[in-house]
Formats: sequence, structure tokens, C-alpha cells
Amino acid sequence: MAPISPPPSEANKPENSDLLPEFFGGRPIRHSMQNLPPVISQSHRSEMLPLAFLSAVVSLVVSFAAAAAPIPLYNTYRTEDGFTNAGISMAVVAYAVGTITALLVLGRLSNHLGRRVTAITSLGLLLLGCLLLLNVHDIDTLLAGRLLVGLGTGLAGSSLTSYIVDAAPSRPEWLASVVTSQGPMLGVAIGAIASGALVEFGPWPRELIYLVCVCFLLLSVALVAISPETATPTPGAWRSLLPQVSVPARVRHLLPVAAAVFLATWASGGFYQAFMPALVQDELHTRSPLILGLVFAAYMTPSVLGAPIGGWFTSAVAQRVGMITFVAGMIGISTAILAGALALFITATMVAGAGQGIAISAATRGLLHGSTLAERAPIFSAIYLLCYSGAAFPSLISGQLSSLFSLPQITLGYGGLAVVATLFTLLGARNPHIDRTGKSTSDGSSASGSPVQGTVS
Repeated sequence: MAPISPPPSEANKPENSDLLPEFFGGRPIRHSMQNLPPVISQSHRSEMLPLAFLSAVVSLVVSFAAAAAPIPLYNTYRTEDGFTNAGISMAVVAYAVGTITALLVLGRLSNHLGRRVTAITSLGLLLLGCLLLLNVHDIDTLLAGRLLVGLGTGLAGSSLTSYIVDAAPSRPEWLASVVTSQGPMLGVAIGAIASGALVEFGPWPRELIYLVCVCFLLLSVALVAISPETATPTPGAWRSLLPQVSVPARVRHLLPVAAAVFLATWASGGFYQAFMPALVQDELHTRSPLILGLVFAAYMTPSVLGAPIGGWFTSAVAQRVGMITFVAGMIGISTAILAGALALFITATMVAGAGQGIAISAATRGLLHGSTLAERAPIFSAIYLLCYSGAAFPSLISGQLSSLFSLPQITLGYGGLAVVATLFTLLGARNPHIDRTGKSTSDGSSASGSPVQGTVS
């Protein structure tokens, strides 16, 4: 789903990358460049790398903008085509299923086929999805389009972020990390706001945003097509399709709290996609698609601040701070809906967004603590599985219950889930620790007795 895009994992790390970012606020790791494609000379490759970097960045932002484009149109589909809240929630499920399938099954494919082929394939899937969404008049078309878009963004999230890491300049060293982590958020915000503006003020309100996305996706394909390849294709493409999901034993004690954080926060992201259009119209008394786009962007954008803010604390403290902030925002959202207060609603949305960013980054940082190169891909696969399950299953359940309960009642249900997850985090959050040899221990203790912040090294 669009709300939160995972950063590139070690599963997507190029064998010949010069710079690999530490995820969620860490420091960069240096690697030597070897096994360059023989068809590109070193000098010519260096000259072409800025083009590859630009192409990958533009394509990443455009991909996630296309993913967010339909959200301001959901009320149009409800009004003009009779779509129900249950149907809209199934669109969230379809998107989540497509994304997790691409991330788990296709996430390492660019290491074997090359960055350009997989990047162009991801953009092609997004193109097909947008073309299908041009003519949405029944729920099956919407579900099929969102499934294709989910597959496209999932594959883009792995191939394009790896392409960015490959082609990023060596200075400043933080550039690749910032672009890969914040590019998707920027794309989501741009897509939601642009879609809302075009639906409200442009001609062809049901089609124009998709036509704009198609144009930018075609531009992205052209840019990638003329850019150099950065990864030497290697055998093993079929074997790479087998998902690897595991968490090392030394940090497995952190998994229950991390799962609670991922499930609760990503459930709220699914809630925003599935029910926020109806809530904004029915309970906050505005039919403006632009306001709807701004509300969604207000939830997504503050989460970008989570990694640097969470980095000030140990992972356990940051999870507690993040979840307390998150649940405060969710309480504010429920209060604003009951009072019909749009300004309070937007403010509480920003608070919840910032809190989820802090909590998610801290939970991920803890699970990655002390991980080796071979361990990180299975760890990220486990994280993806938990996150997108959090988006899909609550949306599926609440969609079925939407005919029995009102939207404010469903909002309270999501708030209750946030409260339970927060209490569980407050009681159970723990830090990864190290002994004198520098190895993580699973019993929560260290030789020094002091907590160690879980940055990846």
C-alpha cells in the first residue's frame, strides 16, 4: 500500500554497489565496485551515472504518486457508481496483496536480471494499472487496477531503490539513504494532492489524473531505457523467486512488540485509504477532493520525520514514544470525527503520522541490530509480511463490518487497536543488547549493563 514504503533491503543490494545506505537513520557503508558490465567502460559509465540516478529518482517518485492517485476519486466512485465502503476497503486489500507479492517474490530479481529490465517492468505494470483505472465503473475493474498498481509499486520499491543506490554519487554520502527512504513519501504526497486538485478543478475529473500518470510513467520508461545498467546479470533468477522469511534467534524476543507496532500502524494506513474519503465527506462535511488529498498527505508526510527523531533514543524508548504519540493522534482523530472538526482532524492526523514514523523506524532498527548481510533480506521479508498483513486483514474485516457499524464506530475500533498495541509496547518493548565480544544477546542483557541503540552496522 502507498502509505509507507519500505526502504531497499539487502535483498536488493547490488553486488557491485559503491554505496549502501544504512536504513532508518544509520550511517553509510562503503563497498568496493567490482564486476562492472563489460559493455560500459569505466569513464563512460561514470559520465552516465548521473542520468541513471536522475532516472531512478524520477521513476520512484512517479511510481508512488501513481499509487496514491485513486484515493481522492473514491468518493466519486461511491457517488456515481454506487461503490460501498466494503468495496473500497477491498481495493486496499488488493493493493496490499499485489505489493507484498512483488516484494517477497520479485524483490531480488533485479540482482539477476539487471536494474533496467526490472525497473521498466515495474513501470509497465503501473502503466497497465493506470490504463485499467481510466474506465472504472464496477468494483472488479477497480480491484484489478489496484492489484496491478500494487505489483508495480512493490517491484519498483525493490528495483528502483537498488538502482538509486548503485548510481548515487559518493558525495554527499547520505544522499542515497535520504532519497530511497523519502522518495516514496514525496511521491505519495504529490500524487494525493495533485489528484485532489485535478479532480476538483480539472476537466475529465475521473480520467485526467490517470492520463497525467501515464504520461509521467512513459517519461520514466524513456529515461530508464537510455540510462546505463549498473548491475551485472547473474544466474539464479528462478531461485530468487523463493521468499526467505526469518528473524535471527538473538532478536526474536523483539518480534512480538515489533509485530504489534507494524500491525497497528499499518492498519491505520489501510483505514485512511479505505474509509477516510467517506469520513471526510459524511462526518466532516466537505466534498472537496483537494481537501481529501491534503488530509492523506498530512498523514503520510510527518512519518518521514520518524527515523531521525526515533534515532535520538534507544529502540525500546523510541517505540514507546512513537506509539504514545500515535495513539494520541488516533484519539484526536476520533474526537474530531465525533465533533465534526476538520482543523482538529488534520492536526491529529499529522500527530498520528509522526508517531507511526517514530515507532516503525525504531521497531525495524531493533530487528536489524547486529544483522549480517545474509540475514537482512529474510528480516525485511518478515517485516514486509507483518506490515502488509496489518494493512490488508483489518481492512478486509472492517470492510465486511461496515454494513453493520457506522464510520465513527469503525474509527473507534481502529483507535482501540492502537490503544491495545500501545499498552503492549509500553509493557514489552526491549532493546537489543551486546556482550563484550560485540555480539547481540537474546536475553536482553549485556556485559556492561547499559542499553545499546540498535543501529545496523
